[in-house]
Amino acid sequence: MLTKLQQFFDQYLNDTSEQESPLQHRLQLASAALMVEVIHADDNVSAEEEIKIQQLLKQEFDLDNEEMTSLLELAHDKKHEATDYYHFTSLLNTHYTQEQKIKLVENLWRLAYADHQLDKFEEHLIRRLAELLHVPHQDFIRSKHKVLKD
Repeated sequence: MLTKLQQFFDQYLNDTSEQESPLQHRLQLASAALMVEVIHADDNVSAEEEIKIQQLLKQEFDLDNEEMTSLLELAHDKKHEATDYYHFTSLLNTHYTQEQKIKLVENLWRLAYADHQLDKFEEHLIRRLAELLHVPHQDFIRSKHKVLKD
């Protein structure tokens, strides 16, 4: 499992892979990886969450089927491992605007509510990721309420 994680980082997130994977692609995959973490936060991935993450990945990031399949396989393999989100959040903090980070937090809430129930572990993870992304608390709350209204 750790080998798959390392391969993922090497292939998509390391600065050394810049020529093989443009920055925009790496940013999209870092965002998608955080989404994957949210659907696994409660140790129960519902069919609704699987469908929602596929919709969001296709809609927001324009990933091809191979990339999406690879990312979802990684998520299923590594659920609840001790994960360092720094690789993802530092890349996003460096290159995303505040609006893009808030939109990402909204998408994390969409995933958490995909099965119509918010688990405390999902909420805790989203709060933690929002903090790591330097999303102010009021935007964190505002994004949650926006998703609930949708």
